Amino acid sequence: MRIARFVADGGDPSYGIVELEQDGAGHPDTIAAISGDPLVGPVNYTGERVPLGEVRLVAPVIPRSKVVAIGKNYAAHAAEFNSSVPAEPLTFLKPNTSVIGPGEPIVYPPETENLHFEGELAVVIGRICRRVPRDRAAEVIFGYTVANDVTCRDLQARDKQWTRAKGYDTFCPLGPWIVTHLSLDEVGDLSIATTLNGVPQQSSRTSLMVRGVAELVEFVSSYTTLLPGDVILTGTPEGVGPMQPGDSVSVTIESIGTLTNLVVAEEN
Repeated sequence: MRIARFVADGGDPSYGIVELEQDGAGHPDTIAAISGDPLVGPVNYTGERVPLGEVRLVAPVIPRSKVVAIGKNYAAHAAEFNSSVPAEPLTFLKPNTSVIGPGEPIVYPPETENLHFEGELAVVIGRICRRVPRDRAAEVIFGYTVANDVTCRDLQARDKQWTRAKGYDTFCPLGPWIVTHLSLDEVGDLSIATTLNGVPQQSSRTSLMVRGVAELVEFVSSYTTLLPGDVILTGTPEGVGPMQPGDSVSVTIESIGTLTNLVVAEEN
């Protein structure tokens, strides 16, 4: 199932089930509206179904409390920065104010001269949980989406820690929807690719993550309570690089979808 948040006719965001023609739905791509918030309780179809092309998708989830991101979880990415994979998962937080949806602009702040894309698999948590053993990780995962861990590379080096470099507003695009039907085994070997203005930049597979999804859920939940809607970013493969205002960056993950955002300069 693909769960999206969408806006139609200038109204408030609503949740819906995305039905793609390729699934044999018997009709063109549509979104079937549902009532309520699937992350916190039961939902029902409202009976409204609209063409997908006539709505605006927004971030499929706004984390209740936090985005927990993982650094250096692909050995080749660590190596491209002359670094190594840490002995334990390297985690940092991105504020929920950094989250935007597909099609929304990534704002290039004036404090940086080296803004990078980082395509990543994102895990959406579905239950309040703490100290989850890896063999029970699937029980607390609501689904998966696509992320771009936008980073001011020069500020990251200058500050010696990553809060500012990765925490600006618009620095956590998520979307286009949450896929709920993938198993941990399936998620463990998906292609992940990033293009800049249509030119390939990153191309890898989630099987090359040093630590898989279940291990990351176990580690993160060992030190912080995870809430429904919290997001774990699982790290980026090699091939990260700079973006400029006017660029279009797209991250595609097999069996999930494509997240595209335009880079714009911050207005004074």
